[in-house]
Amino acid sequence: MKILGVESSCDETGVALVEFAGRAMPRLLAHALHSQADMHEAYGGVVPELASRDHIRRVIPLTRQVLEEAGVHRREIDLVAFTQGPGLAGALLVGAGFAAALGQALGRPTLPVHHLEGHLLSPFLSADPPAFPFVALLVSGGHTQLMRVQAVGHYELLGETIDDAAGEAFDKSAKLLGLGYPGGPALARLAERGRPDAFALPRPLMHQGGLDFSFAGLKTAVMTQHRKLGPAPAPQALSDLAASTQAAIVDVLVHKSMAALRQTGLRRLVVAGGVGANAELRARLGEACAARGVRIHYPELSLCTDNGAMIAMAAAMRLQAGLVGAQAGAEALASRSFEVRPRWPLETC
Repeated sequence: MKILGVESSCDETGVALVEFAGRAMPRLLAHALHSQADMHEAYGGVVPELASRDHIRRVIPLTRQVLEEAGVHRREIDLVAFTQGPGLAGALLVGAGFAAALGQALGRPTLPVHHLEGHLLSPFLSADPPAFPFVALLVSGGHTQLMRVQAVGHYELLGETIDDAAGEAFDKSAKLLGLGYPGGPALARLAERGRPDAFALPRPLMHQGGLDFSFAGLKTAVMTQHRKLGPAPAPQALSDLAASTQAAIVDVLVHKSMAALRQTGLRRLVVAGGVGANAELRARLGEACAARGVRIHYPELSLCTDNGAMIAMAAAMRLQAGLVGAQAGAEALASRSFEVRPRWPLETC
């Protein structure tokens, strides 16, 4: 069975083709991705209307590219999966509308997919896929969550951010330091030349019990320290502040992840989402897991950010798990509804 996956929840347009047969692990045939980072950089963040218009321009050429690379004709597509939410409403509507139109033209069903479930299951596309059950650290854009994952579709929320997410802490801190967009990677590069202990920044909620996160106070502390450096801070001082900021975020993520493993008694950790590509986070989590005899899994670096492959993969695994039946496919084929859900808790999907 061949599934086309379409991702358009924010500022990346992703299309991919995944194939599977029976209970065998789905395999990625081809994927293509267009990032809007250069377009949004002038504004210091994502402009929703511009994002939506760019998705419209990109989704059809990317689909043609994926089918050509896979050597597959569009008539061979068996199902079209798309991101239904969460995300920007206008951006989501582009992917949902395209999926519905393509499904109608081909006479194929469509399947809505939860964006975070896509991230959660993306490590199954890697060379070292995990096995159920596991603890998942989801660090994607405005989401920072810890989940207990028993199986596909069986998710228990253990903790989440009560204000800013880790990705937002990276991006907002980078903006305060005068770095470009996207801020997270820029801050990480600057941090390579700095000392992580140069500034005493807070680690909110790290030692207060529970598995929830809070990064808004850290952002305020970074702003305060940056102001103390004056209007023309020395390059080394900026590097030190970047390194100290990254260390504070990573400390919290590592501490809470280890606490979640202790609480659940599980010995396997999955890290997914854009922040999961951060080299310092990977190194620190790797050390902590090795010390505790815990297996850790990541998606491939190219699949950490939003992409169509994770959407196609989530659809395939839902089909294999029996969570989507023939009746649901028939109803989708008849209705052609493309409702989107900008807010959608993962544990309810």
